[in-house]
Amino acid sequence: MAQPAALPENDDISPAAATPRSSARARRQAALDEKQRSFLRMVSHELRTPLNSILGFSEIIAQELYGPLGAPQYKEYAGIIRASGQRLLNLVNQILEIARLEGRAMDLDLRIEALDHAMDDALDGLRDEITHRRTVLVVRDEGALPSVKADPRGLRTVLTNLIHNAAVFSPEGSRIEITAVRDGEEIDIRILDQGPGIDPADIARLLRPFEQGDSALTRRSEGAGLGLPIVNLLCQAMGGRLKLLPGPQGGLLANVRLPAG
Repeated sequence: MAQPAALPENDDISPAAATPRSSARARRQAALDEKQRSFLRMVSHELRTPLNSILGFSEIIAQELYGPLGAPQYKEYAGIIRASGQRLLNLVNQILEIARLEGRAMDLDLRIEALDHAMDDALDGLRDEITHRRTVLVVRDEGALPSVKADPRGLRTVLTNLIHNAAVFSPEGSRIEITAVRDGEEIDIRILDQGPGIDPADIARLLRPFEQGDSALTRRSEGAGLGLPIVNLLCQAMGGRLKLLPGPQGGLLANVRLPAG
């Protein structure tokens, strides 16, 4: 009498059997991703709404729009409230951005972006900081920079954070040089400052969220150590990478590599 064929010990070897399980896993992951997005939207709304009220009303008070406050200390305190609220709002925005990037809950729109336009937008937002610190900013081949494939908002966040870091951690009146060169199918965006530079042993640590320490790159900052990790995660999400190197004559060289547009 013929014996029935033995069943395979591991039914995962059957593509037909694996397909339903793979589909179920994909559905569960999609549901989990949507729950995470919903949670982040809720947290964003619940945190930003009261902070925006604090910022708005403190500005009204500081400008005495509805009449004089009386003692001059009140106006000073209103300014302190607004500055503190703005710092807190910036921190909330950075924490939410890290959460979205680490949880892959950020929807990026990768498209061809002109570096000249993105650079102009980033520099416009940093104009006061650059002027205050008397920073000399040099953009090589300005007006003829190449295009990259990137998320528009993500690209501007990367440029803003790196240029801001370069300005903050460099002496007043120092020079920041920005170049963008093509290397095959990729573009290298290089931001070189005249700051204290970086110990190569510290690079991996500084790319981790909330990392603070004795490094000159963190000691002078009032932030939570999220700028560089956000840039690093954004570069990866856009198909690129961030590399931090000691400058050829001192300072820090931040090299962002993105697909060419």
